[in-house]
Amino acid sequence: MECRKVNEIFRVVGIKGSGVYANLDTEVPKLAREFLTRLDEVENHSGTEIALFEPKRDAKHLEGHYYVGIIVNEPLKNIPVGMDYIETSQTYLTTKGKIINIDNLYRYLLKGAYDKGYKRNLESYIVETYHPMDNSDEEVVIYLPIHL
Repeated sequence: MECRKVNEIFRVVGIKGSGVYANLDTEVPKLAREFLTRLDEVENHSGTEIALFEPKRDAKHLEGHYYVGIIVNEPLKNIPVGMDYIETSQTYLTTKGKIINIDNLYRYLLKGAYDKGYKRNLESYIVETYHPMDNSDEEVVIYLPIHL
C-alpha cells in the first residue's frame, strides 16, 4: 500500500443521504444503486462512481450526511431533480486497494496521516471513488482531507 499527498478537485452530481455512521456500510450502497438507476439523467459524466462523507468528528458524533453520485467532467447547468452538484477542492492523503479491505485502508491512511504529522481537516468531505476490476472485484481510492 502506498499513502501519498495530492491536491484534487472533484465535480460531482449526486444524491444526498444521511444516517447513523454505524449503518453507512449498508445505507450508502443502497442509495448508490438507486442513483445508478437515474444515471442517464446526468450529462457529461466520467463514468466514475463517487461518494463524499461528512467526517465523524468525535465519539459523540453518531449521525452524518453523505452524497453518492458520479464525477462529471465540467460544472453542469442542468442538474436533475432531486440531485445536487458539489465541487470540492482540497489537499488529501490518499491510498487505494480492494473495496473488501476498506477498513484496513482507512486504518492505514489514518496511521499515515499521524506518522507524517498531518492534521485531518474535519470540515471537508472524505471522498471515495470506485473502480471496477477485471475479476469482478472493485477498487476503492480513498481521499482523506488534511491541513497543510
